[in-house]
Amino acid sequence: MAIIAVAGRKGGVGKSTILGNLAAELAAMGRSVVVLDADPQHSLVAWAEQGDGMLSRSVEKVAAPATLRARARKAEEDTDVVLIDTPPGMPDVAYQAALAADLMLLPCGPSPLDLFALKEALSLALKARAERRSKKPRIRFVPSKVLMSTNLSRGLSSSLSGMGKKVLPSIGQRVVVAEAVSQGLTVAEFAPDSPARAEFLALAKAVDKILRK
Repeated sequence: MAIIAVAGRKGGVGKSTILGNLAAELAAMGRSVVVLDADPQHSLVAWAEQGDGMLSRSVEKVAAPATLRARARKAEEDTDVVLIDTPPGMPDVAYQAALAADLMLLPCGPSPLDLFALKEALSLALKARAERRSKKPRIRFVPSKVLMSTNLSRGLSSSLSGMGKKVLPSIGQRVVVAEAVSQGLTVAEFAPDSPARAEFLALAKAVDKILRK
């Protein structure tokens, strides 16, 4: 039983697509999953409603952010992994998720603006850890929307490592990810043999290893 939250102070870093595809890979590993969409835009709910993939059976809308912590812990009673998507620019919601989470994933794109926002998200996660007087949530960075043809992308993992937290496998910026969303499917369902799927699988294996510790 574990709770994973994905957070970021800036939009456009791929939080929702990372969370949805991570849920699919963990489910493929045999874990039961529930995805709580606590972003008022409810992007994950909209994604799930486009088709009849695994997300259509796993995503639940959280309409009242104040209930998020209780909702996550209730779901955890009957589920192997609860995944929480949080909104950018609403630190109170992300903080509630951090207070409940065992693991906090902080995606970051290659832009310097993404790195600035990441520092704020990291500070929030550390504040929640201090309030809990715990080593939880464990915090990991996820390089996101990486284009290895650019210098910024090639140096992203090193930049993140320099911020003092472990860095998980990176997720590239690939058209197939958006194509899968348009069909209401995860990449594992839409393009199981694609490089994008291999990236999400590598990320899921790294997360699964953390959860087993």
